[in-house]
Amino acid sequence: MSRTGVESETRKSPWGSAAPAAPACSLADVMSEQLAKQLHEEDASFPGLTEPGADLLWEEESSETTSDLMLAKTLQMQFDRECDDQLRREEKKFNGDSKVSISFENYRMVHRCEDSGSSEDEVDWQDTRDDPYRADKPQTMPRKGFTGKGKNITTKHDEVICGRKNTSRMDNFAPEVLVGDGLGMDLQLPNQVFNALKQHCHSEQRRSARLHDKKEHSTSEQAVDPRTRLLMYKMVNAGVLENINGCIATGKESVVFHANGGSLEEQPLPEEVVLKVFKTTLNEFRNRDRYIKDDYRFIDRFSKLNPRKIIRMWAEKEMHNLNRMKKAEIPCPEVVLLKKHILVMSFIGKDHVPAPKLKDAILGSEDMKNAYYQVLHIMQQLYQECNLVHADLSEYNMLWHEGKVWLIDVSQSVEPTHPHGLEFLFRDCRNVATFFQKRGVSEALSVYELFNIVSGLNIAVGDEDDVQFIAEIEALEKRNEDHVQRRGKKSFPAACEDDSPPSSPGGGEGGAED
Repeated sequence: MSRTGVESETRKSPWGSAAPAAPACSLADVMSEQLAKQLHEEDASFPGLTEPGADLLWEEESSETTSDLMLAKTLQMQFDRECDDQLRREEKKFNGDSKVSISFENYRMVHRCEDSGSSEDEVDWQDTRDDPYRADKPQTMPRKGFTGKGKNITTKHDEVICGRKNTSRMDNFAPEVLVGDGLGMDLQLPNQVFNALKQHCHSEQRRSARLHDKKEHSTSEQAVDPRTRLLMYKMVNAGVLENINGCIATGKESVVFHANGGSLEEQPLPEEVVLKVFKTTLNEFRNRDRYIKDDYRFIDRFSKLNPRKIIRMWAEKEMHNLNRMKKAEIPCPEVVLLKKHILVMSFIGKDHVPAPKLKDAILGSEDMKNAYYQVLHIMQQLYQECNLVHADLSEYNMLWHEGKVWLIDVSQSVEPTHPHGLEFLFRDCRNVATFFQKRGVSEALSVYELFNIVSGLNIAVGDEDDVQFIAEIEALEKRNEDHVQRRGKKSFPAACEDDSPPSSPGGGEGGAED
């Protein structure tokens, strides 16, 4: 042994014994192992993340990864799955709860047939064009109407074929009709049953449409439909109204709202106004056409088939009647604006508090007596100067404000030449006489005397028999109607010849349109 070898054996390293050298390996193996270890650590840092195909990726990573091509394919597959997951989320957000869904299947990178690692729960079969669970539709019959030959011939009227065809046609029903999976159960529906189901579906659709239309397009109790609400918003936006405060009264024909007035065509409006919104439903006042179809001012425009047109004419009729009363200086609301079936009028009251009805007003004996004479004078003015009959006069349609009686609700008012004008006047006289007699007004006249004073007629009272008195009124109305048809006039002067009807007003030429 040489000297050099001996020295090397006796000399020891100052850092201890040297570790055995690692076996030599290729650079590709080192890179692959490092990348696999890095991916493993990244996956371990997200223990709660469960992505589609994660198990498959781990199995591929744990297998041999010496090939760069296999590693690139694995990473590309993972990237495509992430894109598909994002696409599914966007598709779900886009469709929402809609019954008709849009599929993004054609834009996915990994399709169902390629993604062998994904579970069946991840695939939305409703979005695919080839649903494996969908039953095949029955074969269509050729144009000639039969198949087969000889004894094996089958026509299009075959019971089995017709039954299956009817079952498949149930898919054409409305989406809300749940028809089930009749084809999958091989359900054979007879023609009679199918026709009955089809008719029932159509009737239900029409009924639901009517209910929806009635709900959306009708003005009901203390509520307005979208069209009316839009008209009210337009009035506020145009500056006609400052704001709308709320409902203050409801009736069989309208809903009344309180509002603060603005300006119209640079003219200031009253500080407080009311919006009278006429109801578009005829449930509570079905016979309103009785008051308008025989009025010569609207007879050419009357159409019972269109309720909305009737409502607009009803609002226009009240506007004309109020204007007549205002010219005669009868205490009544002042018309501000008419917009379709919304009538804006001055407010009878103070500080958002409406004036009480005569029925609810607490009056002493002198005030009640004063109110009676005011009502009597108003009735005479209304008949003789305005050429109108209120037709619904009672303590409910008279207000007590600032020591005066104010008349409201004149949309149903008619002229005395109306075929039932005198009957309406007699009914008004009965309501007024009954109310004031119950309130202890000793000066209150009887129904018959009040009728003669207001109308200027002199009908014999007799034994105060209502039947006889009404018969006399009906006879006068008949003569009045015959006179109108013969002379072709709508009103009569006060001083007429013998052929003039007894029911003509006592003062001046009336009946001119507003």
